[in-house]
Amino acid sequence: MSDQYHHGDLKNALIQAGIEILSKDGLESLSLRSVAKRVGVSHAAPYAHFADKEALIAAIAAAGYSKLYSQLATAQQRSADPLTRLWHTAFAYLQFALDEPDHFRITFSGVVKAEKSYPEYVAQAQRCYALVMGLVADCQMKGLLTGEPLELLTVSIWSSLHGFAQLVLANQLPSALLNQHSIHTIFRIHLQRILQVDPDQLDG
Repeated sequence: MSDQYHHGDLKNALIQAGIEILSKDGLESLSLRSVAKRVGVSHAAPYAHFADKEALIAAIAAAGYSKLYSQLATAQQRSADPLTRLWHTAFAYLQFALDEPDHFRITFSGVVKAEKSYPEYVAQAQRCYALVMGLVADCQMKGLLTGEPLELLTVSIWSSLHGFAQLVLANQLPSALLNQHSIHTIFRIHLQRILQVDPDQLDG
């Protein structure tokens, strides 16, 4: 991998190497030494960016949240209608899990224990959550979603989306159902139920 990054981009190369090691060999195989070897740099090189293994995992997760935020932010620009924006954002969440399954799993693995020690990790996670909560708040203001406390409703919707994505990645959806319907069609029905909306009436 040493020829796959440009000068000054070692940090991102190490993060990508960490994702690959975690996805193929598991947490036990991840170390600063192992990512250095995979990238093709000295064993000391990663310490310029990461103090230890947990710092590397926090950076991997922060990068995952950053990618996710970018996709969610792009999706919610597709309409001015808040419920339509929430709908597209939900699909973007699922698509991120489908497109980047290893990074998705690592980002939400809960491995990082000392979260407050990694402000970038915390900031990226909070930014994603704030985006979703803002959409839910806009929907409530227009009477498009029920009037439960905002944060409770946001967590309820987020956990439902996340749970669906986790089931898909774990191959836990019934095979008989998948033989009849695509994952996106099943997700469409799921969203229709949790948001209590007719998708044919959405704006775009």
